[in-house]
Order: sequence, then structure tokens, then C-alpha cells
Amino acid sequence: MRVVRGLSRSSPRPYRRRSSRRQKAPWLYLAPALIVLGSLLVYPIYQLGLISLFKYTQAQVSGGEPTTFEGFGNYAELFGDSQFWHVLLATVVFAAACVVSTLAVGCALAVLLTRVRAVPRLALMLAALGAWATPAVTGSTVWLFLFDADFGPVNRVLGLGDYSWTYGRFSAFFLVLLEVVWCSFPFVMVTVYAGIRAVPGEVLEAAALDGASHWRIWRSVLAPMLRPILVVVTIQSVIWDFKVFTQIYVMTNGGGIAGQNLVLNVYAYQQAFASSQYGLGSAIGVVMLLILLAVTLGYLRLLRRQGEEL
Repeated sequence: MRVVRGLSRSSPRPYRRRSSRRQKAPWLYLAPALIVLGSLLVYPIYQLGLISLFKYTQAQVSGGEPTTFEGFGNYAELFGDSQFWHVLLATVVFAAACVVSTLAVGCALAVLLTRVRAVPRLALMLAALGAWATPAVTGSTVWLFLFDADFGPVNRVLGLGDYSWTYGRFSAFFLVLLEVVWCSFPFVMVTVYAGIRAVPGEVLEAAALDGASHWRIWRSVLAPMLRPILVVVTIQSVIWDFKVFTQIYVMTNGGGIAGQNLVLNVYAYQQAFASSQYGLGSAIGVVMLLILLAVTLGYLRLLRRQGEEL
């Protein structure tokens, strides 16, 4: 009995060692990249948080006045400003619309790529990669020309005359949304297309033989199998679209008429550089960082509660 007990107690140890090694192996491979990224991100984030706690304006930068510790004074000033809450609401709604539209267009085109022949597929991939490779400033300028009130071809085709898309608040946001989706959907399309190609063909054939429609196959077969990929592209899209700057700044000339098209990134730029309130601008940056962390962690936690393996 003693021998049996000894064997039963000692036998799981090699298995536990092997399982612990397997769990540590991925982190060892990721360690060099994590070290590099950590060194590039930790110090700027530390400086951002540090500056947000001080009164740091042009007077302090030039040395005319000493830097004074404000604590959470910049945050109190920020949260007490009604414009900040309006800009925050506009940013959340605009980012949500961009994320949903980008995912819808990217996933639809990814499915289309699996149903067309080689030549149309290659043409669509090249066009999408061209949109992906176009700099944000260049793409924004081109879209402004396309929708220009005087020379834009879009108004001529639609018969809108000299209608100005950037004058109204919602039309300007809609125009920027189109440009953001145009330059963002290729990442979703290529990523989801690669995931669809990895799905066994027998699974899709079985669903088609059972009489499932294209929408039902996507909703009940492809989407659950592509859940880890969709998580990645969703989180990436949220991060990109929540901190949009170039498109808004270029296409609405710095935030629109009377700041009607401001988002948090442009608002932080105005406070930090246009108004020389670097501490207040840093506080806005910290708030944006915390919001993105909360959204990402909340989304991952929700998926884990649903039993998804990420």
C-alpha cells in the first residue's frame, strides 16, 4: 500500500512539469517582442501620466514660470468642462459607427473573395491593398476633392449642385466615416479571408447540402469558427477608430465649424498645442488610454464568460 501510494503521488509530477513548460513556451517566444514593445510604450505612457499631474503650459516650457504640481486639478477641470462630454459622446458614437461599418464591409468582401474567380479576386485584393497603403493625409485630400462642392464629381453624379458635405455636422462625420472605412476595411477583409480559407471545405459543403443560406452559413458556421480572428480585428478597429485624428483634422479643417466635428484626439491636440495647455492635453490622453483599456478588457472578459478560447 505504501508503494502504491508513493507511485500515485509521484506519478503526476512529470506530467505537471511538461504542462507547465508547454504553458511557458509561448511566452518565451513572445518575450523579445514584449520587451521591445514595453520599452517603447512604458516610458511615453509614464511621461503622459506625469505631465497630466502638473501645470505645464508654454510659460513652463520656456522657463518663464516654475512647474507646479496640480495633482488631479487638470482632470477636475476637464471633467467640469461641458465641451469635453460633448466631444466624448461624439467620439464614442462616431467610433462605434466606423467599427461596425468597417467590419461589415470587410467581412462581406472577404466572403465575396471566396466566391469569385482568380482574376476578379486578384483585382479586388490589389485595389484593397492600394487603399490600405495610401497615407491618411493623401486619402483624406482625395476624398475632399471627390466630394468638393465646386469641382467634385460626386455632386455632379448625384445632382446635388454646390452642396457642401463638410458644412453640416452629420454630413461631415458621414464623409469622414466613408474615408475611414475605405482605408480600414482591407485589414479586416484580408484577415477574415485568410480565416475562411482555413475552414475545412467539408463543413461548408455540409451546411450548403442541409439547405442553409449564405447568411445562415456565415452566422451559424463561419462566424463561430472565426471568433478569435473577429476578436482581433474588432479590438484593432476600436483602437484605430477611437483615436482617429488625421481624417477629422484634414477633412473638417481642424474639427469643423465651431468645433462641431471634434473628437477626443483632435480636442487633445487643440488643448495641448493650440492653447499650449500641455497638462490638460495629457489628461485627455490618459482618459483615452483608460477608456480603450476598459473597452478591450471588458470585451475579452465577456467572451471568456461565454466560454470562448482566445
